[in-house]
Amino acid sequence: MNTLLREMLSNYQTHSKNELKQAVLEIVQEIILLGLSKSDFFQKAVFYGGSSLRIVHQLNRFSEDLDFTLMEKEIDFDFKNYFDLIQQSLEAYGFHMEINLKEKKEKSAIQSAFLKGNTQRHLMNIYPSHPSNLKFSSNDLLKVKLELDFDPPSGASFETHYLLNPIPYSVKTYTLPCLFAGKIHAILCRKWKSRVKGRDFFDYLWLLSKNVPVSLYHTEQRLKQTGNLEKDERLNKDDLLELLRKRFALLDFEQAIKDVRPFAGLNYDFSLWSYDLFWKVTQEKLQTL
Repeated sequence: MNTLLREMLSNYQTHSKNELKQAVLEIVQEIILLGLSKSDFFQKAVFYGGSSLRIVHQLNRFSEDLDFTLMEKEIDFDFKNYFDLIQQSLEAYGFHMEINLKEKKEKSAIQSAFLKGNTQRHLMNIYPSHPSNLKFSSNDLLKVKLELDFDPPSGASFETHYLLNPIPYSVKTYTLPCLFAGKIHAILCRKWKSRVKGRDFFDYLWLLSKNVPVSLYHTEQRLKQTGNLEKDERLNKDDLLELLRKRFALLDFEQAIKDVRPFAGLNYDFSLWSYDLFWKVTQEKLQTL
């Protein structure tokens, strides 16, 4: 089993302690997905967000969360029913991690859980002789956040993907135009106190670079669900462009870069990040469906 995990780790070019830890976290994420694929989970839910772009579509940054959404609203859905299966899947590969549901302080359609395990212990499990093992303190933790939305917006389309590591399995995801719609909604509406989630903007540029069109209808439905668009309003491309232009004009690019830099690798160049970059490439490349 250690040989298989070492082969997975060897697929990463890790140049720092942070990149090594991110690689191990991604291996943990893939094993979680494998475990969920052995149940009926992907008959009811889909994998989306930054980790979906990373694991399924090879987005060029790491992602620390696993985001899921039901395909249809189901208020009584209980994510905890899958926790034992997740732990069993991890333990089969030598990862002994605790999983706990986050208690909600306010009413929300999101269920959140956290997986935690000792970094040094799990690195030793994968690669006992790796010199970077010694760089982690004995209490350093591997942490993965899992979130499930049980009240999804309408207008989404889905597809199945087959992944090969650690063994072949399948997951259901949003299509790329719907993933792009979710990312644009996050850019426009994410409430993250006074901070900026630069990872959303990084993913936005990546999706543009791949010439992915955005589902205008799914974007519209997301904006309506969160009260950012009236129920009887329609969203057209010019409306969306204006919303994005205003958002870029207000963006604190220094904060955005600070957020995403640990996930983007040492060689990624942020020097061009500016209102001018985002607005001009949006005008030139944004396509809608």
